[in-house]
Amino acid sequence: MKKYFITGLLIWIPLAITFMVIAWIVSTLDRILLWVPEHWQPKVLLGLDIPGIGVAVTLLIILATGLVGANVLGQRVVQLWEGILARIPVVKSIYSSVKQVSDTLFSSSSHAFRKALLIQYPREGAWTIAFLTGKPGGAAARHLVGDYISVYVPTTPNPTSGFFLMVPRTDVIELEMSVDEALKYIISMGVVTPGKKGEAALLAPLES
Repeated sequence: MKKYFITGLLIWIPLAITFMVIAWIVSTLDRILLWVPEHWQPKVLLGLDIPGIGVAVTLLIILATGLVGANVLGQRVVQLWEGILARIPVVKSIYSSVKQVSDTLFSSSSHAFRKALLIQYPREGAWTIAFLTGKPGGAAARHLVGDYISVYVPTTPNPTSGFFLMVPRTDVIELEMSVDEALKYIISMGVVTPGKKGEAALLAPLES
């Protein structure tokens, strides 16, 4: 009975958590409709509530914003908007920091978080998975002798927290696994192991 019960839990727990997360996202995005004038809301126009319409509205807003921001006039509007935000003391610090991180992570030319690495941490002989984020810069780079790279070491089972390290390129092993596979390996605390693609290979020259 214990075996069957655990097997049932292993089947239902991932499904339940998945549906709970999706339901939370949908309900959160549906609250966007609270900002819409009441006479434009689906409940008034159609006579019924439509779950998930907030998701569709959010996607349309994002696509419309991207469409406008991709042309010359839209870029000027964005620059004007950013110029206004840059004059607000507290907002300036938060917005500029978040924008730098998002531009780095989502830029098509960026190599941040596109390579899974194997490094020795927190001591020699103990290995963990890290992600390439770039190369050291600024004053820190001037104090580092040799070829160094910047890496992010996520914690388990929550990879959104972790440690930023600057390590010699020669001390790093590049893994032949995707970032998704590496994240699953980290979140599962090593239970979900990648296939043969996860075997480590000596680090080739990484793109900066």
